[in-house]
Amino acid sequence: MPASREDLIWDPLRRKEVAATPEERVRQWFIMQLRDIFKVPMHMMMSECALKFGGKRYRADILVYDRSGSPLAVVECKRPSVELTSAVAEQAMRYNAVLGVSFLILTNGNLTYLYRLDGGRFVPCESIPVYEEMLLCRR
Repeated sequence: MPASREDLIWDPLRRKEVAATPEERVRQWFIMQLRDIFKVPMHMMMSECALKFGGKRYRADILVYDRSGSPLAVVECKRPSVELTSAVAEQAMRYNAVLGVSFLILTNGNLTYLYRLDGGRFVPCESIPVYEEMLLCRR
């Protein structure tokens, strides 16, 4: 049976309707946050990005790219009922082993944690950097 309209949500990055799971709703909400608050141009983002690490396949929820097309930030989205634990941070750091980003962002729609690379370690950001500031922090 085909999904009803209420079961679908538009992903502007993939340019198609996708199943409106709780995690997908968080992902789509955060894409709008990246656009409206972080001032990330839509064409500098990608959702559901496939990557391989240690012979396993993974999917990063959202990647933000710098102007040269290199990954700048990885966003790990969880459904609102999932606590943002160290295991979630470790998942994002595994992606970073492949991507080499300067920023890690974890969100469940209720809480959002933002980290930047500083001296080889990810440290919490004091404030939300807009895209232009993120580009200046590029290693």
